Amino acid sequence: MKKILFICFAVAFQFSYGQKFDLAKTPPMGWNSWNTFACNINEDLIRKTADAMVSSGMKDAGYMYINLDDCWHGQRDVQGFIHEDATRFPSGIKALADYVHSKGLKIGIYSDAGTQTCGGKPGSRGHEYQDAITYANWGIDYLKYDWCNTDGLKADEAYKTMRDAIYSAGRPMVFSICEWGESKPWTWASNIGHSWRTTGDITNCWDCEMGYGTWSKLSVLSILDKQMELRQYAGPGHWNDPDMLEVGNGLSFSENRAHFSLWCMLAAPLIAGNDIRNMSNETREILTNKEAIGIDQDVLGVQCYKMFGRGAFEVYAKPMSNNEVAICFLNRGETPVNFDFNWKDFSISDGISGKSYDFVKTKFKLFDCWQKKEIGTTAVPFKSTVQPHDVILLRLKP
Repeated sequence: MKKILFICFAVAFQFSYGQKFDLAKTPPMGWNSWNTFACNINEDLIRKTADAMVSSGMKDAGYMYINLDDCWHGQRDVQGFIHEDATRFPSGIKALADYVHSKGLKIGIYSDAGTQTCGGKPGSRGHEYQDAITYANWGIDYLKYDWCNTDGLKADEAYKTMRDAIYSAGRPMVFSICEWGESKPWTWASNIGHSWRTTGDITNCWDCEMGYGTWSKLSVLSILDKQMELRQYAGPGHWNDPDMLEVGNGLSFSENRAHFSLWCMLAAPLIAGNDIRNMSNETREILTNKEAIGIDQDVLGVQCYKMFGRGAFEVYAKPMSNNEVAICFLNRGETPVNFDFNWKDFSISDGISGKSYDFVKTKFKLFDCWQKKEIGTTAVPFKSTVQPHDVILLRLKP
């Protein structure tokens, strides 16, 4: 009997940690309902979004998760199990998950560590194991777990509880921690979740901050700046999350392109937040740019760092596998920046990735990810102009 119990425990332990490390080896890619629809979600919207994920080419580009955010909830029954809102989801979440899976996609859901979600729906506090069982029975593949109404809770313990509940339920789920970086989750969450939010919520603004009393929504640039000291914490299976994409939600074309490029350089989860059923061709082309996505999804899993900055002009480097390196030239400002970048004046020696690049000894081909063509080599200086609120994104290949 003792031998049998030991074997069962060993298998369970192996499954738990195997479950975590078999998921999110590269940053998760998908779509989330919140940025565009907030609480106005229903099963017809989710089904049509899944259809659009396939027909738009996003699935082929690597997007996999269709994620319901807040307000899908109904009430708990007398035993404490959560049910979906029967008016919004008359067929049930299980049927919706089956439909999403039939498209070759995966489905995610949302809850909160507190008594109520941010939208005032039932939270998971005190019901973590029940909720994890429910999600597993529905066929859920991804859980975003928020941090509203959590008075008296310690974040690391609350998220451990839900992690253990997911393990106990037995269905592998990406676990997305969303406590807005308040307790520095990058210092404690790598064995708990697959990603953790590093800041408050994003908004569709290039460089601003929208205050709401005790909290603010942050712009693309303000979130970018908050990532620079966190790169040592990111890697396969555990990612810094600078929040969902605002591509297609009101930014200019150049801002959309820059925003997407920078999130790829950050090795961030690429979770679209626009209405993909009705997006423009420009938005679709940005979201499905396979060269840019390849930078984000590189198996080395290294986040970029700022290698040069002068005024509004900044240069970011991201070491990659196969001795490649991505370079992003960013113009934060309001006027074009003409530059003459002499590769031989720069070298890269990155202690985090262990990668070194000597542009004197090794010549690299320059591939422009947005022009989608080779534009020269590092044998000569790179002379170009980066427009306001825009980037030039290069992949350097030996």
